[in-house]
This record gives sequence, structure tokens and C-alpha cells, in this order.
Amino acid sequence: MRRANILIAHCRIAEGNYYEAHQQFRVITSRYLKSSDYNSAADILSSGSLLLHRAGQSGSGGDLAITLLTDVYIKAQWPVNRENKDRILEVLKAFPPGEPTRKRFVQELGNWMTKEEIEGSNSERGDAELHHEIGLIFASEGEAYEAEKHLLLGQTPQSVQPLANLHYQWYREDSPHTAAIYASRSVLGYLVLGNLQAATTAMAVFTSQLLSSNAGIPTQTIESSKSSVRIFPSLPLLNFLSLLLLAVQKGDKALFQQLAKHYAAHLKDVSELWSDPLAQIGEIWFGIRIPRQGGNPLFDMMGSMMFGGGQRKPAGQAGRSSTPKPAPAPAQISGSSAASKEKPPVAMDLD
Repeated sequence: MRRANILIAHCRIAEGNYYEAHQQFRVITSRYLKSSDYNSAADILSSGSLLLHRAGQSGSGGDLAITLLTDVYIKAQWPVNRENKDRILEVLKAFPPGEPTRKRFVQELGNWMTKEEIEGSNSERGDAELHHEIGLIFASEGEAYEAEKHLLLGQTPQSVQPLANLHYQWYREDSPHTAAIYASRSVLGYLVLGNLQAATTAMAVFTSQLLSSNAGIPTQTIESSKSSVRIFPSLPLLNFLSLLLLAVQKGDKALFQQLAKHYAAHLKDVSELWSDPLAQIGEIWFGIRIPRQGGNPLFDMMGSMMFGGGQRKPAGQAGRSSTPKPAPAPAQISGSSAASKEKPPVAMDLD
């Protein structure tokens, strides 16, 4: 019966009767839902969505895809497992770039994978694989804010490289001295999420591309018996991030506090963007408690730092995006300049 119904609707699509096909899919689905035959409803909705997408009717295809999530996956509390993820990912990948219904679809997908009563869900972060796949789609379309949100929450080993690449390409459209602002979007984000390995890898990817693209950029190395850190004299905030990763790796609260003091003047320039995540990092990694004002610290950090468009920019600063910029500095990052006078914090204990 299901196959026959799909065949009839397929004929409507082949004839160009898209509206009739869409309505037929909805009527058939309604019958299955009333009898709680969720498997049949899911087959009709997913097949119909894919057929309509392929026919260029993505508004109708998106409508069926949203119904699949709200009336089957969520209402029937289907578990977040391999079979259900594969089906929903196939539908997700059928959406063309810019299709308006995809935004709602992704929202409902988030509701499904974070709903507490659903088996296999994660009420705080959702499913890593689904976030990763959503992030890759947005990254391929140049949707930076949406891509970084999902790639950060994905936290799969495969998510780090595309996220760092995204941030570096984004940085290349901005002023040279803003490197740390873009590197921080993955480094601080992963640290707030408790993932030191991902933060370290993201920093390595970003700085590797920075060096490859700027052969003349001056660097120094701070070495001790156990540690070695590359320093960019013209980019003090990038140095702060490198040393912050070292402090987290060591679990060294004193080094973290030394860094905050040593780079205080530079950190003031990015306080609007970094204050909240650094406070979270201080608590998560070094036990420095911060006052609680309710809400979810993870989502508060996301809203204030990583993904929100429309944050207030510092006075007098223009930019290609809503990312606040640090105080103006010389445009060049190679050779000798006033920016290259930043001294490495040689007095710090790196062992």
C-alpha cells in the first residue's frame, strides 16, 4: 500500500502536478499518524520530501521534512540511533542552499536530539555526528556563524579541521592584526566545551596556515625542559591563546593568572568578546568560581561570544562582520613595527 501510494504521488510529480503530489503525501501521512503507524508515516514523509526536493519543489519538500521530525521523530520519541540519523541526514542533504524551510528543519532536528525523554539524546549538546554534518553543510555555503556553532558542538575529530579552516579563511578577509580574534572562535569555544585536544588542534591548524601564508612573519620560541611554545611578537593576543592552552594542559592556575596579568592591556581590547568565555575557562579548568546568575553557561557563552550576529562593535571600528575587533594596530604582521615590541613572558614557569 505504501509503495502504491508513493508511486501515485510520483506520477503527479512527473506530470508537474506538484501541489497535488504534496497534498497527497500529507493526506496519506495523516491516515498513518491517526493510527499511530509511525513507520509508514516516516516512509511517506521522507520519500515524499526527497522526491519534491529533486523536482525543485523544496518548499513543499521542506514542509514534509519538518512534519517528519515534529509528528514522527519527536512525537513518537524515536531514539537517536543509526537508522533514524541516516534517514534524517539524507533528507537534510537534499535541501538546496538558502531554502527557507531548512532553518525550521534544523531547529526541529535540534529539538529531537536534545529532548530529554528520547533515548540516545543529549539534552545539553545534542548529537555530535548530526552537528558535524550540519556544520559541514553550512561551511560549504559560507554560512560562518551557523557552521561554527554546529562544528563546535559536534566535537568530533573530523570537525576541528574544517572549523579552523573556516576561521582562517574568514580572517583573511579582515585586517592582519585580527588573527587572534578568529583563532579564538574555535580555541576558546572548545575549551569552554571541555575539549582541550580539539582546541589545541584548532590552534595548530590556524597558526600553520598563518605561517604558510606569511613567510616573513617574525616568530620566537619559548622553550623549557618540558615545553616549547611558538610566539608571534606582532600578535600578542595569539600568543596569549598559545600560552593559555599550555596552562590548561598543565592545570596551572598560577600560570593562568600570570597570563591574565601579563596580557591585561591587550585583553582589555577584546573584553567584550573574551571576558565571559575566559571566566568559564577559569572555572572549568582551574577551579576559579564565578557568580551564577541562572541560565546555562554553555549557551550563555555561545550567545555572547561565538555565534551571535549583531554584537556591539567598539566605537570607531568598522568590519566585514559583526565580530568585534581589537584596538587598531599596524596593518602588517611581518617585519619590524610597533606591534612587534611585545615581549614574551619569559619569567613564567612553563614546566
